[in-house]
Amino acid sequence: MSESLPASLFSSTLDRLVARLGLKEQSGDNGTPYLTLDSQLPMVEGEVGNIRVFTGGPLFRVVTCSLVAAPMQLDSHMMFAFAPGTSAVPHFTLDSVKAGDHFAFHLDLIPRVDLGANLPYMLEVFDPLTALLETGNAIEGLSQAHLSPLQNAIMSPWMLAKRATAEAFSAIEDTVKAYQEHWFRVVEKGVSSQAVEGIAPAQLMERNLRNKRIIFDPEVDPVWHRITGMIGQDATDITRSLLIGEDE
Repeated sequence: MSESLPASLFSSTLDRLVARLGLKEQSGDNGTPYLTLDSQLPMVEGEVGNIRVFTGGPLFRVVTCSLVAAPMQLDSHMMFAFAPGTSAVPHFTLDSVKAGDHFAFHLDLIPRVDLGANLPYMLEVFDPLTALLETGNAIEGLSQAHLSPLQNAIMSPWMLAKRATAEAFSAIEDTVKAYQEHWFRVVEKGVSSQAVEGIAPAQLMERNLRNKRIIFDPEVDPVWHRITGMIGQDATDITRSLLIGEDE
């Protein structure tokens, strides 16, 4: 059975990530995913997804979350690839979703410093994405996803967060690959000292944790309330803890 469009985009992006950076999966018992997600809803029985965790190479942690529930017409796959806390390298994220008849995706590199106060960082790390952003935005069949001003403020201006027709969703893989390839180059080369002049590693670490606490705050992103109803509070708490990374 072939993968769905959201699962295929997610899998190909994750496979490139693991292969390029030499990551190892942190499995659960007997080689299972780190955490199996079971439905807490009466209309959906049994396993509905999993949390996978990868470590190694130059990264701190990669966390993925897949939720598939046919009775709810949900097919959702998310990944966050986190650079180390003391690094200025942005985090990479992709959401790949079908909900009902609608496809959607979210693609971004999450800034590690205040963009409004650090022009050299913007020019080095983010400005090369501008042409890719414009190309992605020009794909016919995309429309803007609804995000609150709070959500927009904690991501980057180069974020692509869109609803899509099936044809448009199929067409965005080239943009995802290009964003990921640029991110790989930043990871492998590092951010220059000129781009983060005057910013100490301890400052990067503190901002990183503060930023992730906001990104994964249920009061900022209401999707956490919906997920909790589906997989339960304990599984949600474990997932948010892995994403925030207080243990770094």
